[in-house]
Amino acid sequence: MNRLCMTPIRSDDGAVSHTIGIQIFMEANIDLGPVSSSLFKESLYTAEWFTEESAFRRGRTPASERSSRHRRCGLLDLSDEVLAQKILAQLSPRDVASLGSVCTRLFQLTRNEDLWKIVCQNAWGVETTSVLEAVPGTRRLGWGRLARELTSLEGAAWRKIAVGGAVEPSRCNFSACAVGNRLVLFGGEGINMQPMNDTFVLDLGAASPEWRHVHVSSPPPGRWGHTLTCLNGSWLVVFGGCGRDGLLNDVFVLDLDAQQPVWREVAGAAPPLPRSWHSSCTLDGTKLVVSGGCADSGVLLSDTFLLDLMMDKPMWKEIPVSWSPPSRLGHSLSVYEGRKILMFGGFAKSGSLKLRSSDVYTIDLAEEEPNWKHLVSNPGGSVPPPRLDHVAVSLPGGRVLIFGGSIAGLHSASQLYLLDATEEKPTWRRLDVPGQKPKFAWGHSTCVVGGTRAVVLGGETGEEWILNELHELSLATI
Repeated sequence: MNRLCMTPIRSDDGAVSHTIGIQIFMEANIDLGPVSSSLFKESLYTAEWFTEESAFRRGRTPASERSSRHRRCGLLDLSDEVLAQKILAQLSPRDVASLGSVCTRLFQLTRNEDLWKIVCQNAWGVETTSVLEAVPGTRRLGWGRLARELTSLEGAAWRKIAVGGAVEPSRCNFSACAVGNRLVLFGGEGINMQPMNDTFVLDLGAASPEWRHVHVSSPPPGRWGHTLTCLNGSWLVVFGGCGRDGLLNDVFVLDLDAQQPVWREVAGAAPPLPRSWHSSCTLDGTKLVVSGGCADSGVLLSDTFLLDLMMDKPMWKEIPVSWSPPSRLGHSLSVYEGRKILMFGGFAKSGSLKLRSSDVYTIDLAEEEPNWKHLVSNPGGSVPPPRLDHVAVSLPGGRVLIFGGSIAGLHSASQLYLLDATEEKPTWRRLDVPGQKPKFAWGHSTCVVGGTRAVVLGGETGEEWILNELHELSLATI
C-alpha cells in the first residue's frame, strides 16, 4: 500500500508557494480468495521493483546474487488474474488509468476491455453501464476510452443539429425527456394559455430525424408546467402541471414500445398537493420522486413524495424529514450513487422574499431516516450564478453538470459547471467546451440521451416553439 501525504508550504503572505509530498510504503493484507473466472492468464514471470540504490548495485553484482540484493514489490508478485479481478476491478477509472502508467505489465493489464467494463460497472453501477452499452458508438470507442472521456470530459463539444417534421400547433412550457435515442415531447401551453395533451417523438437514431405526432389512446388532460420522466426503460410518466381547471396531481403512464401505446392513469392513494413547476426524478427504474413546486395562490412547496409504480396498488409516500430546504420551484433533482438525490437551484423562498438560488442539498433515501443536508461547497470553486428552470445532467461517478436556465444579468446559458458530490469538500468547476453553443437552455425542454448527450430544444432564439434546430452537448466522442 502506498500512503501519500501532501502538505502545502505557505510564504509570509499566506500564499501557497510549495507543496511537500511524503510517500510511505507498507504491506497490505489482501484477500486473494478463490478466483472464479479466467479473464487473464497466469503470469509467467515475477515483476521486480528496483530502488535507485538496488539498480546501481545490480550492475555491479553477479546475476546469481541479485535476487537477494534488491527489493521485490509484493503487489507485482501477484498473478495477472488476481491483480485484475481482486485489485484493479475494485478501483475507480481514474485510479486504474494512473496504475497503467506505473510499468509495462500494469499498462498491458489495463488495456483489457473486459477489465474496463467491470471497472465501469463497479464504479458507476450496472444500470448506468447498461444504458451506455446500448449507445451504438460504445463498442467502437471501447470501455477504456469511454471511461477516460466521461471522467476527464476532454472530448465534450457542442454542435447544432437540423431535424425535419414539425410540432404543431406551436407551444411553450411543454415537457420533454429521452427514451433511448428517442426524444418525447408531451403537452405544453398553446395560444391563449390553451393546455395541450398531444405526444410527439423525434428519433435521433434515424438517418434523417424528424418530429412525428404519435396518436395515443386515452391521453391525459391537457397541461403545462408538468414533468415528464422516463421509467423502466420505455415507460413515460407524467405528473402534475396546470390544466384547464387549475393545478393537477394526477399520474399517467405510457409504454412507448407497446404495439398500440395507451396512456394509463395510475390512481395512487394519498397523493401530494396539486402543483406545477415542481421537479421529479426516478429511483431504481420503478419509483417516481416529486419535490417542491408551486401550489394554489402561488404558495411554494418544500415536500418530497415517492410513488412505487411497480406495486399492485401504488400509494404515495411522503418522505418524513426533520428539516427541509426552503420552499421552491424550478429546481432540479439529480440521482447519484444509487438512491442519493442532489437538489440544485430554483426560485426559493428566503424570508419574506423569493429569490433565485444556487444552493445545493442532498438526501440519501437508502437510509432508515433520510434527511436533507445542505452541501457546503469549497469557496475556492467557480460557483454557478443563481438560477431556475436550468439543466442538470447526472454523470457517472456522482458528478452533476449544470447549465442554462433563467439567470439574472449577462451570464451565458451555455456555460457549464461541474460538481462532484462524492468529494470530501465538493468544489464547483467551470468547463470551457468548444462548438456551436445555444443561447438559451431550459430544463423542461432539454433531454439527456444515452447518458452521453444533452439535447437542447429551442436553444437559438429562446422561443421554445422553434424545434427544428437543436443543440447537442456531446460528452464523449461516440
